[in-house]
Amino acid sequence: MEFPFSPSNLPLQMFVNNEYMDTKNPQKLTLLNPTDGSLVSNEVPVAGQEDVDLAVGFAEKATRGWKKIAPSERYQMMMKFADLLEQYCGQLGELTRLTLGSTPAFNQFEGSTAAQGMRYNAGWIDKFSGETYPQDDGFLKIVRNEPLGVTAGIVPWNGPLVTVGLKAAPALATGNCFIFKPSEKTPFAALALGPLIKAAGFPPGVFQVLPGDGSTGAIMSSHMGIRKISFTGSCATGKKIQEMAAKSNLKRVTLELGGKSPAVIFDDCDIDNAVKWAVDAITSGSGQTCFAASRVYVQNGIYDKFMEKYIQGMKIKAEVMGNPEAQGTELGPMVDRAQYERVSGFIQRGQAQGKLLIGGPRLSDKGLFIEPTVFESPDPTSEIHTQEIFGPVSVVSRFSTEEEVMKLSNDTNFGLMAGVFTQDINKAMRIASEFDAGMVGINCISLMFLNTPFGGTKESGIGRECGLSALKAFTETKTVMVNLTY
Repeated sequence: MEFPFSPSNLPLQMFVNNEYMDTKNPQKLTLLNPTDGSLVSNEVPVAGQEDVDLAVGFAEKATRGWKKIAPSERYQMMMKFADLLEQYCGQLGELTRLTLGSTPAFNQFEGSTAAQGMRYNAGWIDKFSGETYPQDDGFLKIVRNEPLGVTAGIVPWNGPLVTVGLKAAPALATGNCFIFKPSEKTPFAALALGPLIKAAGFPPGVFQVLPGDGSTGAIMSSHMGIRKISFTGSCATGKKIQEMAAKSNLKRVTLELGGKSPAVIFDDCDIDNAVKWAVDAITSGSGQTCFAASRVYVQNGIYDKFMEKYIQGMKIKAEVMGNPEAQGTELGPMVDRAQYERVSGFIQRGQAQGKLLIGGPRLSDKGLFIEPTVFESPDPTSEIHTQEIFGPVSVVSRFSTEEEVMKLSNDTNFGLMAGVFTQDINKAMRIASEFDAGMVGINCISLMFLNTPFGGTKESGIGRECGLSALKAFTETKTVMVNLTY
């Protein structure tokens, strides 16, 4: 198969019923390259009500046949799609780089993880079993896991392709049709999936891609024909989606939202290991990740030694920030002007809330670059300590006792990720239990795995992605009762 898309030939149509079509909505979006401000396209389509209706109609038509298709056939399609994702990972990554400013290493990670997600979930197709209960009372009880029907994923700009493996894969594996809406900031890799979807053998209407902005997401969240929305993004948008889902057809929702993840560094830790994880966790993706370790608490006994190495590690990361196309670049720009100004605003206001040790906007470059930034000892009630910044900005504070640091760690509306660094396994397990978070790392932080639940507590979301949890989220349980007494 010859891949038809490139930076000079962008996909600028929606992909529905296994065909590219122009949207009926005339609205178009303009996207710029965050590295140099150049125009990428001013013809990015926005799917409107008629376009969503069309896609849902095709999906409804395809649903009955798709859920009845032989498990072996569904497995082969998903595995073929995974192979194609890997084969064209470079070309898809180039499309993402245009508006995300991502590095080749990130693009390779994205493509590989999306493919792995497809393979992992495909492997469950003939293993996702139901249950039976004893017939001692004269009734055999059978519990089935059945697909919801037409489902959808609304995904963020910082993971435009990896979310295919996290959302589309479990939906398709469990017999649902799936409509994928990428972010308006990074739509091109997703829109370019059409030829791969067809080549993998998915029937028309089973796997579709709709471009658009928040208005498109709102239409999907309110649509009476969509039975499930899986959303990753901000808390504010997640709350709106949940409200629209409830007011329409009470569609199921999975919400993977924000974070303000604490890394707790004890005196008895391996300092070099703690520094490495803490630095990498706030600079990966230029800090534009939901589970970044943005709050760092260091015990008094090693504070000075840790901080010396931590600041040095952040300086090293600043040296490898730049043009994503240049060899050796590890950190790119903020995704767009709005995000750059948001993070810059936090840094500017933060200087009255804590001591700025390093970092800030890179004013000498015309690109939207924010250097790795560290604030020391902020007011625990300040916005830089409590709000998600979504950039390479961390706050560092001292602590004395375990009780003190656990109160600080859990005193937030978020609960996505947390990490504890210590050589004392008893203390590590005790702290892991006390964290109010959906995921906890011991001597590591800001990780995810395809075979274990990913998600958070409190305002970090509802439900879980990955592993068996994702399959359950895309199915309804049905109890079948068999009367054996006559």
